[in-house]
Amino acid sequence: MRVDGTSLHEVLLMTPEAFHDDRGWFTRTFDTAIFDQAAVDAGIDVRSGDFTQDSQSRSRRGVVRGMHGRGGRGEAKLVRCARGSVVDVLVDIRPGSPTFGQQAMFELDDELHAHLYVPPGFLHGFQVTSEWADVCYRIDRPHEPGEDLGVAHDDPDLGIAWPDPVTVVSQRDRSAGSWATLRATLV
Repeated sequence: MRVDGTSLHEVLLMTPEAFHDDRGWFTRTFDTAIFDQAAVDAGIDVRSGDFTQDSQSRSRRGVVRGMHGRGGRGEAKLVRCARGSVVDVLVDIRPGSPTFGQQAMFELDDELHAHLYVPPGFLHGFQVTSEWADVCYRIDRPHEPGEDLGVAHDDPDLGIAWPDPVTVVSQRDRSAGSWATLRATLV
């Protein structure tokens, strides 16, 4: 498994190797030793044993889920696309971070099998770019609805350039707040 840093402080992209033969392919989707060593090397406090919950969503082309975050001590997660393809977007909302307010896009799909490590303190969202996509999340603590944060996917201050026309957004995401309002509460 190859582990690469990204343009966002403490965000890692982990790409496993797939082994192909006449049956199809096999890949290791997670390895605690590799993750833990990458975390140590990057100065990240989260370890593989800290993850407590796995979740999965299925969405169709054009759907946007996001932009979601957590208050309190935040939430670390590993995100991967097990079926189809998505464009995953992160926004650093950690005051004092060298990449505060910056965003980055990552293509996740069922061909490269890459995982995105998202440290606590990020807004996260994605758009489905295939007919259907299954996105898997490994999260380091149980969901606490009272800590949910959200910014509208089309907030002009964020200016996220979604790759395709947005087809479906949940009511919760349509009524999400603005980046300006959230930012004022963080600094």
